[in-house]
Amino acid sequence: MFDIFLQVDSAAAVAATTAKTETVFGMLSKGGPIMIPLGILFALAVYVFIERWLVIKKASTADDNFMSIIRDQITTGNIAGARSLAKNKDIPVSRMIDKGIQRIGKPIDAIEKSMENVGKLELYKMEKNINILAVIARIAPLFGFVGTIVGLVILLKDFATISNPSISQIADAMYIKLITSASGLIIGMLAYLGYSFLDTQINRVANKMEAASSEFIDILQEPTR
Repeated sequence: MFDIFLQVDSAAAVAATTAKTETVFGMLSKGGPIMIPLGILFALAVYVFIERWLVIKKASTADDNFMSIIRDQITTGNIAGARSLAKNKDIPVSRMIDKGIQRIGKPIDAIEKSMENVGKLELYKMEKNINILAVIARIAPLFGFVGTIVGLVILLKDFATISNPSISQIADAMYIKLITSASGLIIGMLAYLGYSFLDTQINRVANKMEAASSEFIDILQEPTR
């Protein structure tokens, strides 16, 4: 008997979940053709966010002992060992330091300039395509509003042929037409949050690169102090 109740409860839970899913998709489908570009924008935003997040996450992984080892190698005169270590680390900080190691022997200003150029290039690589999220954050709500306005225009035209439409009919029709506005706003908000999050992570990597650059220049100047 207890097993029968468990089976009934499980079946009821599955049925409720299925009904809820169908209701959500059914509601979104009522938004009309404008939901297609909104769906494309949402899928694009998710793809760009995940792809950029993986790239930035990889760039932010750094060994805490990296600069300490570089310091030891340079102060002992093992420039080849320092460069080998920097080349084996596939992260922006190591590539910037590697460029500085290649310029050892030249004026400090020239070394700083070379490292700065590499740093700018690495930041550009991380920021690539991130502006797509900012664009989606702006245009998704506009798509939603356009869908609602067009829907309301068609709705009013249809109601013009109906004598004395009821309040419930008007409310139900307007509820359906507002789905596009709500969807556009939600997609725009999520895209903006994703853009802000990734921008914050890029700034953190930039701060690490700046700190490593300053430490490297200090290492080069230590013997002359």
